[in-house]
Amino acid sequence: MEEERISLKDIKGIGPKILKRLEELKINDPMIIAMSNPKELSAILDIGEEKAKEIIESVREALGFKLETADKVLERRMKMRKITTSSKALDELLGGGIPTQAITEAFGMFGSGKTQLAFQLAINVQLPEEQGGLERACLFIDSEGTFSPERIVEIAKNRGLDADKILKNIYVARAYSSEHQILLVERAAEIIKEKNIGLIIVDSITSHFRVDYTGRGELAERQQKLNKHLHQLQRLADAFNLAVYITNQVMARPDIIFGDPTQPVGGHVLAHISFYRIYLRKSKQNLRIARLVDAPNLPEREVVFQITEKGIEDYEEK
Repeated sequence: MEEERISLKDIKGIGPKILKRLEELKINDPMIIAMSNPKELSAILDIGEEKAKEIIESVREALGFKLETADKVLERRMKMRKITTSSKALDELLGGGIPTQAITEAFGMFGSGKTQLAFQLAINVQLPEEQGGLERACLFIDSEGTFSPERIVEIAKNRGLDADKILKNIYVARAYSSEHQILLVERAAEIIKEKNIGLIIVDSITSHFRVDYTGRGELAERQQKLNKHLHQLQRLADAFNLAVYITNQVMARPDIIFGDPTQPVGGHVLAHISFYRIYLRKSKQNLRIARLVDAPNLPEREVVFQITEKGIEDYEEK
């Protein structure tokens, strides 16, 4: 599909008014429209759902969307790449690392290593492919004020990397509300193409949604918006063959008497869309335990890694 050669002004149903609105929203990639749904597009462009459906179908026809045989699906999946975590044990747990074309979720309590893994991935995505990277940049959406350029510098220098170059290839956007976070992702396509983004990090995915939608009365609306937000991230992962790494908060279930009462926030909405779900727990000193709790192609198991001045590393018993 050669979507770069397709101009939106040549698409049936997109007149000057709609084209202007798309330009205002910085939506110039036909693939983003092709992967939208009519209700979503109608709300963005302030047009009827039937009109939105017509535009989507016209874009898909122009891009050559059609039924695919399984070998074509496999061919597309073969383009999937992996970003190393810098821990061989953790990479093996994930079948080789954090995959493109998918959302990887890490959940756990404060200090479990979710954000530290995010920092490591933001660096590693820039590495050459033979070193486990993609030679691409990172978009870091920070919803909790956790981004630390100082920690990035520390990890980079201790690994013998050019810290200034690493920092210049991490594009940070601070999200101040759930709506702002949603907007940042909706407008991400432009920067992805312009800056060659290979990894999107959202740290954390649920914090603003928990604050902005409180009480049972707002639960349905919260889940609906979170679901839309996650699907937009998945569309970007598919359209640009990039990886998405999200961190998630946890809550305690008082009805669990035996076993671990920790449960990730977000319910089935997050559970269904995450390709890999990793449960991180803090162990003694700087050790962390990673448990793969959900994956379509891998068994559930645990590994141990450590967090040092070099970032994520394997733990070797002395």
